[in-house]
Amino acid sequence: MSFEVFSQPAQYVKGVGPQRARILKKLGVETIADLTHYFPRDWDDRRNIKPISLLTPNLKQTMQGVVLATSEEKKGKNLTITKVAISDKSGEVFATWFNQPYMKDKFKKGEWVILTGKVEQKFNQRSVSNPEYEIVNQEDNLNTGRIVPIYPLTEGLSQRALRKIIKTSLDKLSPYLIEPLPKETLTKHHLKDISSALNNIHFPKDWKEKEEAYYRLVFEEFFFSQTWLALKRSGLKREKGVSYSIPEDLLNSFYQLLPYELTLAQRRVIEEIKADMKKSEPMNRLIQGDVGSGKTVVALVALLIAVGNGYQSALMAPTEVLAEQHYLVIYPFLSSLGVEVDLLIGSLPEKEKRAVQNRIKAGEVKVCIGTHALIQEGVEFKRLGLSIIDEQHRFGVMQRASLRQKGYNPEILVMTATPIPRTLSLTLYGDLDLSVIDEMPSGRKPVLTKYLPLKKKEEVYQFVRRQVREGRQAYIVCPLILESETLEVEAATKLVEHLRKKVFPDFRVGLLHSKLKTKEKEEIMHSFKEGNINILTSTTVIEVGIDVPNVTVMVIENAERFGLAQLHQLRGRVGRSSFQSYCILLTDLRTEEARRRMKVMTKTSDGFIIAEEDLQIRGPGELYGTRQHGLPDLNLANILKDTDILEAARKEAFLLVEKDPKLREEGHQLLKSKLLEKFEGSLDLISVS
Repeated sequence: MSFEVFSQPAQYVKGVGPQRARILKKLGVETIADLTHYFPRDWDDRRNIKPISLLTPNLKQTMQGVVLATSEEKKGKNLTITKVAISDKSGEVFATWFNQPYMKDKFKKGEWVILTGKVEQKFNQRSVSNPEYEIVNQEDNLNTGRIVPIYPLTEGLSQRALRKIIKTSLDKLSPYLIEPLPKETLTKHHLKDISSALNNIHFPKDWKEKEEAYYRLVFEEFFFSQTWLALKRSGLKREKGVSYSIPEDLLNSFYQLLPYELTLAQRRVIEEIKADMKKSEPMNRLIQGDVGSGKTVVALVALLIAVGNGYQSALMAPTEVLAEQHYLVIYPFLSSLGVEVDLLIGSLPEKEKRAVQNRIKAGEVKVCIGTHALIQEGVEFKRLGLSIIDEQHRFGVMQRASLRQKGYNPEILVMTATPIPRTLSLTLYGDLDLSVIDEMPSGRKPVLTKYLPLKKKEEVYQFVRRQVREGRQAYIVCPLILESETLEVEAATKLVEHLRKKVFPDFRVGLLHSKLKTKEKEEIMHSFKEGNINILTSTTVIEVGIDVPNVTVMVIENAERFGLAQLHQLRGRVGRSSFQSYCILLTDLRTEEARRRMKVMTKTSDGFIIAEEDLQIRGPGELYGTRQHGLPDLNLANILKDTDILEAARKEAFLLVEKDPKLREEGHQLLKSKLLEKFEGSLDLISVS
């Protein structure tokens, strides 16, 4: 019976019906269980009922009185004002609604009502516009005289209606609720039982009850995801992988090719990777480092360790552009060491693609760089020992697993140039060991960043001219056009024509965009690096990968169209030498959010601070797409303000999995079934059955 109640369509709850069910579906609510877990976004305290004579103007307050009269007044063609006069022993107030003539019929003379709204006072007359109301002598006492939930709504649904529907659902579901958290967890953390928590998150008796309910439900959300991550991690640790020896001669030959000394942070992370690869259990590590911190060099060391032991390596990037750029950066190093490198991307001609696949299968290719094409059916590795995944947040958990399955428990190394705040890192990557490259190469000066209005564009171009005359080079990044890559390329082509003919006719201006073939991109990038191109105009394809120390100016046109993380990535293309570098954001500040982003960019160059701000502005779901990581969306928890609860839930989850790594104990069976339900069976990846 209990499962039937949980999964019963919302349509059959009293007060819903087919039409409201369609409206609720827009909010993601389809079952009775969905209704009870559709949490308030806020709560309003309406317990303090003031005498009408003591109401304070311009404040939201709750009042109570008897209906004296109702009236309706038409003003012009399009305005109808409905007024209801209400009185207590101390005074009168007028409740007013605009263009809602049906409100007149809701109030009968002599009935007692409770109103909540912002009080206005003109002369000696008090009024309250569009107040929340409740007829006191009716059964429904959900909307005032108590702490009232405020829900996210959609058109065709009112707070009053939704409160009543959710209360009905709670009353129906409460007898069938089964506690999913282990008894020892509830006791240890003083958590409310599930029935009490759900009732008090919606309709708390007081603030203490609400806070206790909130803590319990947020703990539960984090506990489920952290238990899942702990199980994944535990499963991986139990697997057997390859124990690699470290080919020091090969690594030393590679270090000699580098035009600079490794930083202490790079050396530290390399030692962590070496230690991982020596173990018999597979490596499962995330390298997090700011733009320009040298992650690729560290990844190359891992590639060479695998190659030196007779294994193949794969590096998967989220886009063809990034895969190509990795190939162009890595190929010169590895080919100098006699290591066969190939590129596998979807846009390769079919004949060429098959040839690459055959070379991979035969084991001729030691390092293959590519996109999702690497995990497709036709790709077979002879002896895959290492999988590197770049910009992990753009991939889903299943894609990571697919690349793992191409070999026999290969080492997994994940890289990201997007700094991830600690809370988000724990939420998304709790199954990975974390390495942070927190040091930039020496001798670099901070990039000076300014934002200027678009009307100053000509002055900016003059500044670029002066820098080029001094022997430096520059990037000019075209506006981002989200609707179409083709339109973006057209805009870039028009801009470069304008720059060549009208602005910089005496300089060599190049163009780089996503539609160019790999060979063409390679030639342009080589020409730019050699100094044969003075100014490179580009779409966002330069976001990652190009390292030209002589470039000192980055101009980003219509910078307000870019997110903070993307602006930070672009800025990271300059400031790679001892020359003073500049990032100029040409922008049209139409929104407060755009202004906030520009201020952050000029205030700091610390990627972690920028990531925190981006998280605040855009929210974690939009920023990192939690669903593609295999994690359900957070309904109530907020990783920005619930850090303490996350830490407690994580600790508890990892302790539980340490004691019972396959959730076989009797008290953990409900938790296990709940996890399998929430994570849609993906726990079979970690042998939990």
